[in-house]
Amino acid sequence: MKRIIFILSIIMFFFKTSANANYEKKIYDFSIESITGETINFSEYKNKVILIVNTASYCGFTKQYSELQKLWNIYKEKGLIVLGVPSNSFNQEKNNNADIKKFCEVNFNINFPLTTITEVKGKNAHEIFKWAKENHGKSAVPKWNFYKILINKEGKIEDTFSSMTKPMSKKMITEIEKILEIDS
Repeated sequence: MKRIIFILSIIMFFFKTSANANYEKKIYDFSIESITGETINFSEYKNKVILIVNTASYCGFTKQYSELQKLWNIYKEKGLIVLGVPSNSFNQEKNNNADIKKFCEVNFNINFPLTTITEVKGKNAHEIFKWAKENHGKSAVPKWNFYKILINKEGKIEDTFSSMTKPMSKKMITEIEKILEIDS
């Protein structure tokens, strides 16, 4: 009996899926407010690869803004959307959108889309982060600032990356190029 349970456990490990992954909704069913007050409709990003990153101005990882901008510059014409989501979920963000926008532009020349200050975890998390958790499990819940959620062209979560994973790392570039169908 123990052997059967062990074998079933091994089989379940290899065939596990992320959370429910039934995707009753896709990212395209959502919208979020931009840092300047306009609506960002994800439906406008159909057939694009979307990298959602929760950001913060006072974090040790804030210098990743430079690599996010570089990633955006290299791949935006090939179908990548980089979306910065300023969040104070970890108590390291400025108090208002105007200050964040100015900080990003002055210090990092950011011109990829940014949202308003947004909760990314817990019961007050924005619906896209609740959707991510529902469909990809706890690995889609930001553990800290500059956590990354990569959405494929079908509007589903492809993978998640920790704050430690730099935007221009080989791991990130390889995954993005695979989804964008770019030969390395």
